[in-house]
Amino acid sequence: MKNVVLASSSPRRKELLKKCNIEPIIVKPSIKERISTNKSNEQIAMSLAFEKANQVAGKFNQGEIIIGADTIVSCEGRVLGKPMGEDDAKDMLKLLSDKKHEVITGISIIKSNSNVKIIDYEKTIVKFRKLNNRKIENYIKTKEYIDKAGAYGIQGMGGILIEEIHGCYFNVVGLPLYKLDVLLERYFDIQLL
Repeated sequence: MKNVVLASSSPRRKELLKKCNIEPIIVKPSIKERISTNKSNEQIAMSLAFEKANQVAGKFNQGEIIIGADTIVSCEGRVLGKPMGEDDAKDMLKLLSDKKHEVITGISIIKSNSNVKIIDYEKTIVKFRKLNNRKIENYIKTKEYIDKAGAYGIQGMGGILIEEIHGCYFNVVGLPLYKLDVLLERYFDIQLL
């Protein structure tokens, strides 16, 4: 398989690619993640994913495949990024309690030293169960909320907080594998399976 570069420091994204027998080169992009209020959530996620992939692509020139991704959580019109601390995480979990929210991952795939640049997104609807303060406190103690959009990780103890999901599970983890496979196959002749 061609060299694959993951423009992300997310251990979850790296782990998902490894499950697909891809050992990616990891390059952490150094972009300022700005959220524009005059763009849709899909546009925000795709824009950030493209910015990450494009910045990292400039460091390669042998036809490497660079994958950038950015996941955002949106509830009641509010975009929830990574929490700034425990109190911020608690506020996010209280907002998500007993409600549906959107998880949108923007994906950008760029072939270095070419004009091939693909941008897309995946959206999943997640419904949280009703959370009491004790459940929120107990989840905060796990420290799982750290560095996660929306202050939870579905793949860990955060799965206990979720009542139902509509759409791609792996999208909520941070990298929608089926969408990635479709894009890689269609535009780069690469198959994950």
